[in-house]
Amino acid sequence: MRIPRIYTAQTLTPGTSMPLDAGPSQHIARALRMQAGDALVLFDGTGGDFPAELLQVSRKEVVVKLGERRKKETESPLAIHLGIAISRGDRMDWVVQKATELGVTALSPLFTERTEVRLRGERADKKLRHWQQIAVSACEQCGRNRLPGISGPGNLEQWLDNTRAERKLVLHHRAQTDDAATPAPHSIALLVGPEGGLSEAEIATAERAGYRAMSLGPRVLRTETAPLAALAILQSRWGDMGPR
Repeated sequence: MRIPRIYTAQTLTPGTSMPLDAGPSQHIARALRMQAGDALVLFDGTGGDFPAELLQVSRKEVVVKLGERRKKETESPLAIHLGIAISRGDRMDWVVQKATELGVTALSPLFTERTEVRLRGERADKKLRHWQQIAVSACEQCGRNRLPGISGPGNLEQWLDNTRAERKLVLHHRAQTDDAATPAPHSIALLVGPEGGLSEAEIATAERAGYRAMSLGPRVLRTETAPLAALAILQSRWGDMGPR
């Protein structure tokens, strides 16, 4: 039986017993229906994890006993900051989930010329919390011990100006070349557009900001497929995926 992995923002101290916050407690008691004596693994996003045992499970409180911290790391040596235009429906949720599984370090949802989604104020804050929770769940499932940073929806031009990386790539199906240069970078900024792609003006702006074209071949991929294919290629080329 697989032992559940649970994220908590609480400080974890080896060898202590502690009640969990409401979020993880409700997940353990109501969704997983775990019982006292069951084993689980806790992590707080700072690296490593803690084997633990449930001491008490009730609707009001879940208490755990922590074991010794395990210095397990599953992060890629390649730090990827994904800047992606916000897409409609559940496509953005899919990208956040799968990009987390593929090891993205940071993710910035962006407004572009062809972005059809409009998020402001409380609605934008609610959507950000939703995406962050999707990333937490993806980390619990895939074994990551550090959460990717997910920022609130932002402007493309500001992202281009403020993002720092050893190598900068802009993905678009009109590209004739990609960046296969060596030596291997330690960090990459990857820009991906919305349905319909980035406009010619946006591509030109990105290129002036130091972004080089990256192509995924002759087929036009959907907005939720393209970033995941690109992430897998980059992780295989310079990260921790593929044969070693």
